[in-house]
Amino acid sequence: MLTVSGLTKVFPGARALDGVDFAAESGEVHALIGENGAGKSTLIKVLTGVYRPDEGEVTYRGKPVRFATPLDAQHAGISTIYQEVNLVPLLSVARNLFLGREPRNRLGLIDFRRMHREAEEALRALGVRVDVGRPLRSLGIGAQQMVALARAVSVDARVVIMDEPTSSLEPREVQTLFGVIRMLRGRGIAVIYVSHRLDELYEICDAVTVLRDGKVVHTGRIAGLDRLRLVSLMLGREMSEVRSEGVTKFTGAHGTGDEPVLQATGLTVRHTLHDVSLSIRPGEVVGLGGLLGSGRSETAKAIAGALPPDAGRVVVAGAAVRTGSTPAAIRAGISLLPEDRKAEGIVPGLSVRENIALAALPGLSRFGLVDEKRIDRIVETFMKRLRIKASGPHQKVGELSGGNQQKVLLARWLAMQPKVLLLDEPTRGIDVGAKAEVQSLIDELAEDGLGVLLISSDPEELVEGSDRVVVLKDGAVVAELTGDGVTEGALLRAIASKGGDDD
Repeated sequence: MLTVSGLTKVFPGARALDGVDFAAESGEVHALIGENGAGKSTLIKVLTGVYRPDEGEVTYRGKPVRFATPLDAQHAGISTIYQEVNLVPLLSVARNLFLGREPRNRLGLIDFRRMHREAEEALRALGVRVDVGRPLRSLGIGAQQMVALARAVSVDARVVIMDEPTSSLEPREVQTLFGVIRMLRGRGIAVIYVSHRLDELYEICDAVTVLRDGKVVHTGRIAGLDRLRLVSLMLGREMSEVRSEGVTKFTGAHGTGDEPVLQATGLTVRHTLHDVSLSIRPGEVVGLGGLLGSGRSETAKAIAGALPPDAGRVVVAGAAVRTGSTPAAIRAGISLLPEDRKAEGIVPGLSVRENIALAALPGLSRFGLVDEKRIDRIVETFMKRLRIKASGPHQKVGELSGGNQQKVLLARWLAMQPKVLLLDEPTRGIDVGAKAEVQSLIDELAEDGLGVLLISSDPEELVEGSDRVVVLKDGAVVAELTGDGVTEGALLRAIASKGGDDD
């Protein structure tokens, strides 16, 4: 259905793709994997007309093609679902589903009644029931991702590309997605599936291609391919080395101070949080567990001043912090790494240097004049410490891989020398190599005496990385796991419990 031969794409200072060969067959789910920066996103953008290749050929349905725009690719039958939902938040769900192909009546006007009816039918087929007249932004990220999926499959596509489609989905929604993928496979549609979650690859994919440093290092059937072998191919390391390092890069318990560096008590937001309290000591990593919608992100935002609480108190190092004020929280030493790095974190049009220095600018200027040399020193320090892969500090951050964008955000807040770091899904949608680096960094920060709040949907990451775990359900604390009680079983029982019991 789709074949790539000798594809090469060069950016200033970097060869993103180097002679890549790739083929997606009709009725096949083909995994495309590799570390962040391996070339996956660049390959997808070449296939969909975002980039023009410097060398090589793309053949679609037996004919050479070179799409000038993503719309050309879509009209030809190549549909893409991106990790960050690329829809229009202010428009309704129905308008997003039919954007650019709205049904029209005899007068050439948009037929809203038909559009709403067909939008409801498309979403109902995926098990999603929402008011299609609502603005898209009023839905959660998981529901928005399902809308993007419905849009992709409602187009008469012959190739569907899915870039980390499950990163924001609940387990029930993941199974719905897999049902749709099997339906597409049964129709003879080629599915290119990008994911860092190995369980998903082995459950849904037929074939796999591994990219490393812009080159194909393996392609073939996924059945029978050992998982450790797959990880070692991605990382370019020996299987024995991968086997010895375990599931995560967390090293275990941390030495913590006696007095809390952060105390949040009675945080309440109408219909969202109900009397949430937690504390973090210097050098301690406190996990915040629960399902999507349990109030994890809202708790972090309430502490960081981004979500004004109706009641509650936040204290840092013994001093009360004015709630509902992000500047007050930052001055007190609270930094938040948000879950949605695209919408709430990076500024894609600015450089790596500008993104890192953004929050620190007030402290790096006098009388309105910025100390450029101090910025250069800070940026150089954190690019080296976090091993940010870029052609240089002046490369636009929007051109970096997801893992490197996440590191830039971390660098921004570490440059503020915070007392408390709130990390909301810090490893979501990044590869195993970048994930290990972020996990090691969290350990290092805790050892340096920083208080860390870790929010993660990955039970293994939460259990192995945390000294204590506070579990939320429906906006309230239902359990706190400590010591030997910090286990995956205890975490799952707490999430499934009724109220605060373990039934």
